[in-house]
Amino acid sequence: MKSTRTRSVIPVALFVVMTAAALSKASDYVAITAHEWGTFTSIAGEDGRAMSWRPYGGPTDLPCFVDRWTGSGKGPLAGTVRMETPVLYFYGSRDSRASVKVAFRKGVITEWYPEAALAESSDSVAWRDVRIAPGTAPEFQHEHNQSHYYAARETDAAPLHVGGQSERFLFYRGLGTFPLPLSAKMADDHNILLENFGRDPIQGLIYFENRGGKLRFQFPGTMGTKITLDSRTGDGDLSNLLARVKNLLVDSGLYEKEARAMIETWRDSWFEEGTRFFYIVPRSTVDAVLPLDIQPAPANIARVFVGRLEIITPATIENVKQAIDSHDRASLEKYGRFLEPIAKRIGAKSPLLDAISSAYLSRSSGCNK
Repeated sequence: MKSTRTRSVIPVALFVVMTAAALSKASDYVAITAHEWGTFTSIAGEDGRAMSWRPYGGPTDLPCFVDRWTGSGKGPLAGTVRMETPVLYFYGSRDSRASVKVAFRKGVITEWYPEAALAESSDSVAWRDVRIAPGTAPEFQHEHNQSHYYAARETDAAPLHVGGQSERFLFYRGLGTFPLPLSAKMADDHNILLENFGRDPIQGLIYFENRGGKLRFQFPGTMGTKITLDSRTGDGDLSNLLARVKNLLVDSGLYEKEARAMIETWRDSWFEEGTRFFYIVPRSTVDAVLPLDIQPAPANIARVFVGRLEIITPATIENVKQAIDSHDRASLEKYGRFLEPIAKRIGAKSPLLDAISSAYLSRSSGCNK
């Protein structure tokens, strides 16, 4: 018969082993922080809500090493929202690994990098073994052609390694059909009626207009359910606008270098010819449209998406009509990807419009993927 002392030693030894194992597992855990930014671009229809258009299939400045969705063979894909350049950064104290999956409800993923598993339905993308390597300095791929893509690397985020590819972030884009909270329509020639159809207030509202190089912008800020804005007033100092946008992005959760990287990525496009509203998309909308799953779960996640809503103003309509009547191809081409939906909105038809739209949508990236 075993002694009482022997029986008491066994549970103590077992406790020591279990505690050591638990402490070992705890010490293996590395707390990481994840920060993400992106843009939801849409065009206001006659009712003020996002209308259908075909932003996918035209020219792109993405590097050729970025993977692309090959499509269904049924022509350019249409949707109401172009999800542009979300990038996902990671920060940690030492090497760690994570798996990441992004689902796109009511949408398809159209581009991504580094290598990832695209769902058969194209509505989700997964990076199953991401090595987060702070303190390392790998050589990232770079091509000679100019691209907005590279500006997103100018942060302090940890380099990431997936398979044989390295990058500063996880990148993806997509196209979908889903409701955004902001609606904007012309009440008359100068006043714009804005409505918030979401459950949360809209933060960081900015009105911007570039008409032939003449800038005008306003900062309505936070809106509740409805406001009317007079488009004839506003500032014209671009440096003031850029500073305000940077502060808005930082206040929304980004680090300063991330905010600067986002602005440098999009400043040519955000402030091009036309009229538009920018705003911070409520986090509840982002999470509902783009569920993000990171394992192990980060200690902190920031997701800052900017909504960009294009407005077809009476001035735009008049300019397009005059250009059609005078066969002014150059004036029409400056509207780029927005020309087709503008023409559709105003019911304009002409062989010149068809030729310009067909040429735009058929222009490839020049990549053999």
